[in-house]
Parts: sequence; C-alpha cells; structure tokens
Amino acid sequence: MTDPLLSELLDLALEAARRAGALLRDGRPADLGVAATKSSPIDVVTEMDIRAEKLITGYLSEHRPADGFLGEEGASAEGTSGIRWVIDPLDGTVNYLYGLPTWSVSIAAERDGERVVGVVEAPMRRETFHAVLGGGAYGNGDRLRCRPTAPLDQALVSTGFNYVTEVRAHQAAVAQRLIPRLRDIRRGGSAAIELCDVAAGRLDGYYERGLHPWDVAAGDLIAREAGALTGGRPGRPADGDLTVAATPGVFEPLQALLEELGAWHD
Repeated sequence: MTDPLLSELLDLALEAARRAGALLRDGRPADLGVAATKSSPIDVVTEMDIRAEKLITGYLSEHRPADGFLGEEGASAEGTSGIRWVIDPLDGTVNYLYGLPTWSVSIAAERDGERVVGVVEAPMRRETFHAVLGGGAYGNGDRLRCRPTAPLDQALVSTGFNYVTEVRAHQAAVAQRLIPRLRDIRRGGSAAIELCDVAAGRLDGYYERGLHPWDVAAGDLIAREAGALTGGRPGRPADGDLTVAATPGVFEPLQALLEELGAWHD
C-alpha cells in the first residue's frame, strides 16, 4: 500500500476492532440484558453495544481528533479532516444476546464521502476481514476471492429480516417465492459477516432491505474488493430500500428477481 493515510486508517481500524471484539468476547456478562430498543421491542441494544462504541470512538479520537463519526449507538460528529468513521460496534446484537457466535464489529473509514477502508472483526469465528480501496480484500491475512459464477438456480443466498412485524412478514413472503429459484437461503443475523462471506466464497449472494450505512460500510467494500458486485435496486447504489451483493454472474439475475418480487418495499 503506497498511500500512508490509508495505511494509518487501516491500522487504526484493525486495532480498534480488535479491542472492541475482545471487550465483547471476554467482557460479556453472564446476566446480559437489554439496555434499550431501537425499531421495535425485539430490536435491542445491550449495555455492551454502548461500551464497545465508546471504546472505538475513544481510541480513534485519541489518534485522529479531527475525524468525524457515524455510529449505530449514537456517535455523531462532523469532523474537519475529511475522514469519517462509520461504526457498528456490535452487528448481530440479538445473536450476541442469546450467546450465538455470529456477531461482529464493523468499522469503515470514508475519505471525502468515499469508503476507503473496511474492517470486520468476528471474534467467535476467530476471523478478521479487511479491505482497502483498490488493494483487495483479506481474511486473516489471506487474499479473498468471491466464488466462480453459478447459475441462479444453483446459488446459495443469504438474507435478513427486519424487527418490525409487518415489514418482516412481507420479507418472509418474498423469501418464500425466492427459495424455489435458488439452491437455498441462509439467514445469519449479521449483515457485516454475510457480506464478508460473499467475499470469502461461502455464499453466492446476499440481500436485505432496511439496512443502515453502519451495517454495510465495511462489508460492502470487502465484498467489492474480493470481486463481488454490490448495489441496490437496478441502477441504484445500495441503500435502505435494498442492499444486494453477489458474484458477478449471480448479481444481475438476483437483483432483477428481487425487483420483480418487490423486495425493496414493505
């Protein structure tokens, strides 16, 4: 990597994610409970989400005090450096609450609005994913490549469901119509990890409605740097309506089918 700024941002993101992952893994209380709710009573925040975000923002601010922040649990600052950190301190909170292993720490850096660094730390899987714009994607230091192209009917695709009951019911109806057109569907519970699994060749595709920038900022870059295509509805970037990531041969037919099935609306 020849850009010293990107090297610095990557090193900081890796260390912040490592520290937050260790806090979440080793500091999880036996009696962990819900500290607050988000979109609905079943969309929860734990005390550990909040502690992890404070650790990350504190560490990054110590080293780069002029940078901005956008965090899921409320961290927000404009900054003056042109760099903004987009942070999900605990992606997969419900998994974490129940003691399931599929949760992660996601940290991305944007330079003048463009994502340039992404790190996803998955402590219970002992995996660290990272990417730098134009520099490829890596998992535990090994170069990542998405899977070779497969026909849509042989594609393994993952998705997620909203925590608002009415929205989730429509998403389930879309999935019911989609399943016969694919090899199968998975549901992991961490958007960041599922995007990394596309990058690592463990999935042919992933889609979800209702995601926020902190859910996808790091994982989207990692998937793209591994050769996957990402976007939203046809001709649009990924956004809250729809996020799609897939191998090049699966992306367009999957995106078109999701558009036909109305996966982009409630």
